[in-house]
Amino acid sequence: MKVLIVLTSHDELGNTGLKTGFWLEELAAPYYRFKEAGWEIVLASPKGGQPPLDPKSNEPGFQTDDTRRFEADPEATKALADSVRLDSVPAGDFDAVFYPGGHGPLWDLAEDTVSARLIETTLRSGKPVGLVCHAPGVLRHTVDEDGTPLVRGKNVTGFANTEEEAVQLTDVVPFLVEDELTKLGGVYSKTGDWQPYVLQDGLLITGQNPASSAPAADALIELLSKGGV
Repeated sequence: MKVLIVLTSHDELGNTGLKTGFWLEELAAPYYRFKEAGWEIVLASPKGGQPPLDPKSNEPGFQTDDTRRFEADPEATKALADSVRLDSVPAGDFDAVFYPGGHGPLWDLAEDTVSARLIETTLRSGKPVGLVCHAPGVLRHTVDEDGTPLVRGKNVTGFANTEEEAVQLTDVVPFLVEDELTKLGGVYSKTGDWQPYVLQDGLLITGQNPASSAPAADALIELLSKGGV
C-alpha cells in the first residue's frame, strides 16, 4: 500500500504575529502506524520542501512517544524536509490519502483547488481519505459529482468549537471547523474535548483532535486491509 500524507505550507497564525503550521503528533502517530503496516509513505505540501511545524506542538506538554521518535528518526525528518509539491502528485499513484491538522491547513489547504480535486478524485476512485483535527476543514470546497458539498449527509467530526475556545483562537482562525462542516450539511458529532473520536462514513474517515490521529490512521489501515467498503 502507498499513502500520501498532505501537510500545510502556511505558517502565520492570522494577524497575531505568532507561528503555526502542522501539529506534530498528527503527523508522527499516523506515520508510524502506516510504517508498521508496511506501507510506503510520501509527504506532500502545497509549496513542497519543509512544511512549517506549529511550535506549540513540540512543547514538552504536547510531546508523545511518537513525536520524540519522529524527531530522532533521520529517515522521517529527511522525508519531511523534502516534501513534494502537491501539484506534482498524481492522485492515481496512491491507495489512500491522509491529512494531519494543525491550524495551518485552515488558511492554505482549505482554499487549495489542487487539494480539493485530490480528495474528490481519490474518493471517486474508491480509495479512502482520512483527515484529523483541523484538517476536516479542508473539505469546505470539495463536492460530489453532482456538485453538492462532499460532506452533505455524511457523518463527520473535526476540531470542536469548545476546543478552539480552549486554545483561545476562536477569533483568529478564518473559520471554525465544527461550524463549517455543519453549514455544509455534514452530520457533525463530537466527544469530550481532547478525547479520541473517529468517524468513518464510507471511504471518508475524520478524527476530532490530536488524540484522534492514531485511531484515524488505524481506521484507514483497517479499511484498506478489508479491501475498502
